[in-house]
Amino acid sequence: MPQAVLIRQFGGPENMEFADLPVGDPGPGEIRIRHHAIGLNFIDVYQRTGLYANPLPLPLGMEAAGVVEAVGQGVSHLAVGDRAAYASNPPGSYSQVRVMPAMTVCKLPEAIAFETGAAMMLKGLTAQYLLKRTLPQAGLQAGDHILFHAAAGGVGLIACQWAKALGLQLIATAGSDAKCQLALDHGAAHAINYRSENFVERVKAITGGAGVKVVYDSVGKDTFEGSLNVLKPFGLLASFGNASGAVPPFAPGILGAKGSLYLTRATLFSHMASRASCQAMADDLFEVVSSGAVKIRIDQRYPLTEVAQAHRDLEARKTTGCTILLP
Repeated sequence: MPQAVLIRQFGGPENMEFADLPVGDPGPGEIRIRHHAIGLNFIDVYQRTGLYANPLPLPLGMEAAGVVEAVGQGVSHLAVGDRAAYASNPPGSYSQVRVMPAMTVCKLPEAIAFETGAAMMLKGLTAQYLLKRTLPQAGLQAGDHILFHAAAGGVGLIACQWAKALGLQLIATAGSDAKCQLALDHGAAHAINYRSENFVERVKAITGGAGVKVVYDSVGKDTFEGSLNVLKPFGLLASFGNASGAVPPFAPGILGAKGSLYLTRATLFSHMASRASCQAMADDLFEVVSSGAVKIRIDQRYPLTEVAQAHRDLEARKTTGCTILLP
């Protein structure tokens, strides 16, 4: 019987366990897929710890690539034998094979390897909705400065390359000189080591005191106030993660005092609420990767049996680029 990783209570990596879960035939609107590679993401940590609460017991994992084994009634965009990849709710990708909703599963182009597909879907689609759909009031034009926190991670390195392809001047932050260099190597125009430099002062210096139109922030608590302080009037703070912890409550009046700022707490799955929007976003990602404008960097590979160590390394900021698990 196929094995899957699940938790029975929220907590640390030690709470993850392997279980033999029955996998039957897909129902209407579902497929059965056998995984060749699985993506690792911070959202997996949030779900494991209970920051993003889900009913227990909870299978983990949101991203994978493999081959479609069976197709349920009403599924027309996939067929048995198709190579496919996804970023999808409900969780459950930490497994050898699973039955799941077909809506957000996309046919994977032959030119893109399974490992690349597993590494890029959640992170690449996140970069897509941020840079293309989560925009400041006046939009973004070539030459504009944007600030991207945690730019040496999986989403960040994709965003560095994609922003450069769009003509944007991406200012990256990261936690070491080596990670800053990694962001620069992937297209960032500037990089700031937030452990040794004040990123607010550096951003103001880089932009001649003007600030940036938009900040993309997956760090959360530690960067929230500084992110507001580097925005131009009417600028947008797009918060999309909590790597340092959740942002505490604050008075909305602070947004007015700092220049009538905009704030959004963005999530990928709001943008993937329909088959059409999901496919359009995936097609955009597939095109930019197939063209070579964005290269998916896989820096860590773990057997699925070592998933607990993979989580520890991710939380300790020991990883760069993308990480995959091999079933």
